[in-house]
Amino acid sequence: MSEKAARRIILGKVVGLFGIKGWVKLLSWTEPREQIIEYRPWQLLLEGEWRERAVAEGRAHGKSVIVRFEGVTDRDQAAVLLGAEIAVRRDQLAATRPGEYYWADLVGLEVRLADGRVLGRVADLMETGANDVLVVEGERQRLIPFIRGQVIKDVDLDAGLIRVDWDPEF
Repeated sequence: MSEKAARRIILGKVVGLFGIKGWVKLLSWTEPREQIIEYRPWQLLLEGEWRERAVAEGRAHGKSVIVRFEGVTDRDQAAVLLGAEIAVRRDQLAATRPGEYYWADLVGLEVRLADGRVLGRVADLMETGANDVLVVEGERQRLIPFIRGQVIKDVDLDAGLIRVDWDPEF
């Protein structure tokens, strides 16, 4: 398995308890949020160590997602999972079509201007409603709108590079 395929992608976090039968509430970063339930198996970051855990059942609940893990049958067992990050291997995600990217694939890419000057590397992305924004860390932090064609000229995952048309003073 390649390093890229084996890389962990954080999809959410255990943020609360739900009821008395071992269910927990999740903060899900998938779109739609309940899609997180479809990815199996999960890895949970517990006590600084990644551990594989199987989901017994799960569903959307209002604006949240709730799940119960196999072997977790009461509130005390579920409480141990509070705060755990939820990850899957990159190769568990569906393949993307040309021109589509998972945010996780963009993090770490170098960002360059058309003239070759390096602005930095993608440290994070933000969703603003109007468009996604690259958080680029270099000699200073820049927020660059992810608008294909206008600002984002090329994304080359193989080369680890994003070319942009952006004022470096902005």
